[in-house]
Amino acid sequence: MTKHDLPSGAGDVANQYPEIWEAYAALGKACAKAGPLDERSRRLIKLSLAIGARSEGAVHSHVRRALEEGVSAEELKQVAMLAIPTTGFPTAVAALTWIEDITDPD
Repeated sequence: MTKHDLPSGAGDVANQYPEIWEAYAALGKACAKAGPLDERSRRLIKLSLAIGARSEGAVHSHVRRALEEGVSAEELKQVAMLAIPTTGFPTAVAALTWIEDITDPD
């Protein structure tokens, strides 16, 4: 990992453009503080947004963080199932496989 302890793509940007990375990180912190949602709720919502955006990397990232924060694998998988009516079955199945990449590695 990079000095910012990020996956390669994000880490490369953070190392090449530290001012941009710091501004981006500050925006994330400001958004988190902008309302009453607790950390657990924010994490599950961010996972659902990553699913809706079909971003495998973001799903992996939010699953890792959620597990570290005490969210169970079954709760994370339910987020993928909740995506079925909104994003469609194929998107939800893809998300479930991305979640299981982290929760159920071979």
